[in-house]
Amino acid sequence: MSTTPLTASLIDLAAQGQLPLHQHMDQATIAWISDNRPDLPQATRPALRPPSQGLLTRSGLPTLWLADPRLYTSLHGVRHAMRTAALAAVLAEANGLDDADTATTIVAAAVHDCQRRHDKDDRGHGARAAIWLAANADTVWGHFGLTATPRRIVQAATAIRLHDIPYEAFTADDRTDHTRAERITDVVKAADALDRYRLPKLKWWPDAQYIRELAFDQVRSLAFDLVLISEKAHLAGASSPEAVFYALAEKGLV
Repeated sequence: MSTTPLTASLIDLAAQGQLPLHQHMDQATIAWISDNRPDLPQATRPALRPPSQGLLTRSGLPTLWLADPRLYTSLHGVRHAMRTAALAAVLAEANGLDDADTATTIVAAAVHDCQRRHDKDDRGHGARAAIWLAANADTVWGHFGLTATPRRIVQAATAIRLHDIPYEAFTADDRTDHTRAERITDVVKAADALDRYRLPKLKWWPDAQYIRELAFDQVRSLAFDLVLISEKAHLAGASSPEAVFYALAEKGLV
């Protein structure tokens, strides 16, 4: 029988190896995150192009898009999705992607975890989300005020499918797919990794050795701030979308 109290924080549960399937931020964990802020270079404040800003204002996903609605407010829920979309927008523009490819990157980043079944190591959730996206392409692109095209669907689905597969674990088929959407996939993987400052163990925080993104270190400070600001706002009573919009506005992204 477990002796872990139901009110235990995520940092305590992580230390004991007892994290539940559904994980939600708490005051002790966000205080621990704040206290462990890394020594990060203060990057210049990014200024996103108007089309990217507009897409970020639509990045709050409907609950019905999630495989399990209990994840809407969890560590892999809508706040993570919205921050990942924002970081993807910053990285896409830093990489010189045009408005069309940046839009595809933002869409992919926003829905990359929508078919997760829980907050632990849910292997295959990228593949499930890619299939879901292809089946619901018109709905997804319409939500963002965009039109789905075969090229956009293939690129976004590829990035989503590969986001949870380490580069070193790519099969020959994975590598072939990667070449078809290389820049978008690399940005989505990096943006997802940058939002790991929300996780309750330092060893799970962003590590540049696992990604392929030259601007990674330049965006770390922004990524940390987005986590801290939005998670504090959510714990103070803001809804998940409201909390992230507040953080995005605070950092000048919308």
